[in-house]
Amino acid sequence: MRKEKEIHRPASDYKLLSGLFFRLLPYQILLLLISAVNIIVDSLFASNMIGKEAMGAMGLFAPMNHFLYALSIMLVSGSQLLYGKYIARDQKGVQGVFSVDLVFSTIISVITSAVMILFATTNLSSIIHADPATKEMFNQYLIGQAIGIPALVLGQQLFAFLSLENQIKRTTVASVLGFASNMIFDYLFIAVIPMSAFGLGLASSLSEWLFFAVQFIHYLQKRSPLRLSVRACNWKDLPNIIKRGYSGALSRFVEMFRCLIVNALILKCVGDIGLSSFAASNAFMAIMWTIPFGMVAVSRMLFSISVGEEDRRSIVDIMRVVFKNCIPIICVVAVIIALLAEPITQLFYRNPSDEVYHMTMMGFRMLPFCMPLAVISLVFACYTQAAEKKLLSVVLPVTDGFLGVTCLSLFLIPALKMNGLYLANILNGVVCFIVVWCFAKKDIRHRPENIEDLMAVPEKIGVEEEARLDLTVRSREEVVNVSRQVIAFSKSRGIDRRRSVFSGLVLEEMSGNIVDHGFAKDNKKNHSVDIRVVQKDNGIILRMRDNCVPFDPSERVKVFYKEDIMKGVGIRLAFRIAEEVQYQNLLGLNVLLIKL
Repeated sequence: MRKEKEIHRPASDYKLLSGLFFRLLPYQILLLLISAVNIIVDSLFASNMIGKEAMGAMGLFAPMNHFLYALSIMLVSGSQLLYGKYIARDQKGVQGVFSVDLVFSTIISVITSAVMILFATTNLSSIIHADPATKEMFNQYLIGQAIGIPALVLGQQLFAFLSLENQIKRTTVASVLGFASNMIFDYLFIAVIPMSAFGLGLASSLSEWLFFAVQFIHYLQKRSPLRLSVRACNWKDLPNIIKRGYSGALSRFVEMFRCLIVNALILKCVGDIGLSSFAASNAFMAIMWTIPFGMVAVSRMLFSISVGEEDRRSIVDIMRVVFKNCIPIICVVAVIIALLAEPITQLFYRNPSDEVYHMTMMGFRMLPFCMPLAVISLVFACYTQAAEKKLLSVVLPVTDGFLGVTCLSLFLIPALKMNGLYLANILNGVVCFIVVWCFAKKDIRHRPENIEDLMAVPEKIGVEEEARLDLTVRSREEVVNVSRQVIAFSKSRGIDRRRSVFSGLVLEEMSGNIVDHGFAKDNKKNHSVDIRVVQKDNGIILRMRDNCVPFDPSERVKVFYKEDIMKGVGIRLAFRIAEEVQYQNLLGLNVLLIKL
């Protein structure tokens, strides 16, 4: 891929964005790690203390896992995208989105839980597997898991909103407690009190309830700007949440059907031993998948905010971070897993002469290499969802989650057995990249030559390059040039002299305040103030973004500048002449928006 077009892109603005990306990444990985580690811990208890039938039951539950994950992702991504739309325009809308999301999540998760219990207690599980021993294990496991479904779905929603509020400590504590409690409950319900597969599922459920409770306490306190209120629910937002979120969940939802078809192919062409092998491979790989899925979760948050702010440059920069930073990391992880395939296999099966041992080891040698291209596919799916590229936002998830692997598996599993399934997962990433490339070529009407071409950002997002000015301030010396550059830009875009001068003075004064006070309060960080000036609809929009300690100018005007009229001149001026001034601490960044 050729070098990107040379455009005005301050290095520190990209650095601020990439720094934010990798600051958020560990916490998103930690959330996903709860589920992944719980699965592998459950697998180790199942394989070593219960038997292969329990592993088979976990394998049969995999489609339901995909459904639950798809449900959570639909609500999380839809809510985040709507949150991003409202955050700069309608604070009441943010409150409504939060309440609608939680109320609807509660209703749908309780219904799902009831259906699962009904499915297990009425013996409908015979539809999935006829073997009596495995079926009995599956029924027990299903009931145990059903108890925790509401907590699982609601916990995912709360984590997303807490991340937007930058509540890192709380989400970390909830994650660690969820992980530790699952191990304790597994040992209690399997080794101490032999509850078999039911205990396995119950342990996961109780840990999910603890994870949910630690997070929910935050919303019972007055510190939180968000409150759960049925009265605040604007039910007109629910269709928008589903509409915006379904494409993000589509890949995981159709994976449920892919799992059913692939499981049937494995049973037909390989047998139960293949299912046990694949369950073991998936259990460990679930931990490794937390890295790419964490990257996807962070990308989704940043895309939602950038699209809401109509910030074309940041949208492209997010994808640049993925290609330039994330993909190399995933490639290194894949190589390490492949090199350690044999010792990892021995965690599950210890007899090298057993056929399941070799099948599992080949899984660990091949499956990791589907992750790098999968990151590209999944992040592009998030981007197309946020940018409302409607056709691609459906075609890409369906191809990634169902068509690619399923169609390739139909040919490769009968010929190559389990290796055919592993190869199908790798080739699926190639197919998805071709889909992205073809859609980009159709949109831009020539062959994509760089990341920006590949994204084909819709014209409706943001303004053309000539209608915006991007500045970065890193020191006091750079502050003095802000006013001159902003005034010159504003006049060149036809803005009247009064607003042009006010814009320059306000930004110079306020950026100077941040440098003098914000930088000094935390001198351990490499700080910068990123300024964007946009001329749109015969008006001018000023946005300032910095990574200093939280600072709300409106509160400072009310409290600190009443007695000394010489203080905070820039802030006073901004509030006096602006049509609108909005502040939010978003993802740990101070964001100030001024419309003149």
